[in-house]
Amino acid sequence: MNLIIDIGNTSVKAALVSDGVIVEQQRFRAASPDLIAGFTGRCAIDGAIVSTVSRDISGFIEWLGARVKRVHLLTADSVYPFAIDYDTPATLGSDRLAAAAGAIHRHPGSDLLVIDAGSALTIDEVTGGAYRGGSISPGLAMRFRALHEYTGRLPLITKRSGFTFPGRTTEDAIAGGVMMGMAYEIIEYIRTFEKKHHNPVTVITGGDGGVIAPLTGGKALLYPDLVTEGLNYLLETNV
Repeated sequence: MNLIIDIGNTSVKAALVSDGVIVEQQRFRAASPDLIAGFTGRCAIDGAIVSTVSRDISGFIEWLGARVKRVHLLTADSVYPFAIDYDTPATLGSDRLAAAAGAIHRHPGSDLLVIDAGSALTIDEVTGGAYRGGSISPGLAMRFRALHEYTGRLPLITKRSGFTFPGRTTEDAIAGGVMMGMAYEIIEYIRTFEKKHHNPVTVITGGDGGVIAPLTGGKALLYPDLVTEGLNYLLETNV
């Protein structure tokens, strides 16, 4: 059994994977040893991989290493199924690399546009056997919050379905502006990418991937667990 831990900006996602199949997964607010110990229970863990956006989790890694024989902390120096063509690899989020690995594992040989709609919206390219970099912009929650916090009267709206577009109420105008704005942003990225490459595939993941993917008109394949799949693949590759 493999233990997959993805420490993001707003939550920690833990998963148990057996023979490539996700057996169980859960979200936590922090990478707490007590929470992870409770999650794994009596399961015999053969290996663990940790992806993190945090600067210092040395204490957590030390705790995990005392309980699991094979532990890998994912960095830009890990082994990947692609070269990393990026000027500052040390600053590159390991979750972006994990999503790219998951995408190439599902679609080997394709030119890939990898979209992760989470706290931030990241759009990355994997072409010609190399990770080429991409873009980072605010995610849905950040866009909604910015409209509320930087204006005097606009209410705080959250992601939703069933809004009118064009909006016939202020709430629908905000929902449509933010959600359709992100969808159109993604559609244009896809259009530009498909013009440049002969065998293009676009995939989308992340906490908001499920609500954004339908708004792209089916142009992006939805894989909700792409980062987890990529991390499990990278665990097997590296240890």
